[in-house]
Amino acid sequence: MTQTVSINNNQRLQLEPLSTPERLLLGPGPSNAHPAVLQAMNTPPLGHLDPAFLAVMDEIQSLLRYVWQTENPLTIAVSGTGTAAMEATIANVVEPGDVVLVGVIGYFGNRLADMAGRYGADVRSITKPWGQVFSLDELRTAVQTHRPTILALVHAETSTGACQPLEGVGELCREFGCLLLIDTVTSLGGVPIFLDEWGVDLAYSCSQKGLGCPPGASPFTMSPRAVEKLQQRRTKVANWYLDMTLLYKYWGSERVYHHTAPINMYYALREALRLIAEEGVENSWRRHQENVEYLWQSLENIGLSLHVQREYRLPTLTTVRIPEGVDGKAIARQLLLEHNIEIGGGLGELAGQVWRVGLMGFNSRKENVDRLIEALQQVLPK
Repeated sequence: MTQTVSINNNQRLQLEPLSTPERLLLGPGPSNAHPAVLQAMNTPPLGHLDPAFLAVMDEIQSLLRYVWQTENPLTIAVSGTGTAAMEATIANVVEPGDVVLVGVIGYFGNRLADMAGRYGADVRSITKPWGQVFSLDELRTAVQTHRPTILALVHAETSTGACQPLEGVGELCREFGCLLLIDTVTSLGGVPIFLDEWGVDLAYSCSQKGLGCPPGASPFTMSPRAVEKLQQRRTKVANWYLDMTLLYKYWGSERVYHHTAPINMYYALREALRLIAEEGVENSWRRHQENVEYLWQSLENIGLSLHVQREYRLPTLTTVRIPEGVDGKAIARQLLLEHNIEIGGGLGELAGQVWRVGLMGFNSRKENVDRLIEALQQVLPK
């Protein structure tokens, strides 16, 4: 039923109950959430210090350790999007003057460098063309040259669809006494990750991609080495909201009020993580790999080429070269308006050159690939 609502003395709006189109979200995120996750969001909220809700928080921590393959005690969900968790890693371990070496292979490496600079770091960057990755030898040379306090790498570069190999990097960082920070925003849940085995000290992610959950509750973890640096700070963490010395008093055994948690978002995250545990994280990795290989072959079958070398492609996000003479934005718009399918465009150096196709979480299914390919075959000839 339409209602007329008075906003102020000069404006009246006619409003109906919220109604939005149903889209298949095959862009770089968000992805469609599992129906069970959406149902969990409808659970009546509890108080943020209710023992029953604190038990949910404990389950989230245990499940995050499982999907990340870590035993880190300080593993939580930040109340915010993935960018908040990204900033939390920088805010807690970077002090003015610290040398932060950032490996830039795309848009989000640049964002890490920007954030570190805002916290007073002496930021050094090494770069590769967008779509390529660093070799271990290249990283070794850079670490030897710059002697950083922190080496920051993007494991899954959402802007390019490239996956940075991490085997041996943790050992390298320990050899030179620096912390290893990685971005797993587009890899958690869909790409093999072994934080402890790889020697990762700080990691963050988001809820709306491989975990198959709406955005708003973002995984964050610190190794004991990183916690030790936090405890030895000469200055307070500059960001109060993301200060882990305060936040962990809420997530840890003390249960001290810090902020009002987004209760229903934590319900959703807990359910999304439970579904991965039920499937088995190794099976989730396998499913993403099998379905993306089906996507790659299907795209090539209709004459499209892919941007990243096969061995470094992400199972969760694929960059597709826009054919010469094709208006990439127009195609994406047609897919959205005529077929209710969302795909993404290129960022930064790849703007106008690629589409970004996500196949993440609940959306990583062959029937979604078939639907996209069928739609592309209809709109591309136009």
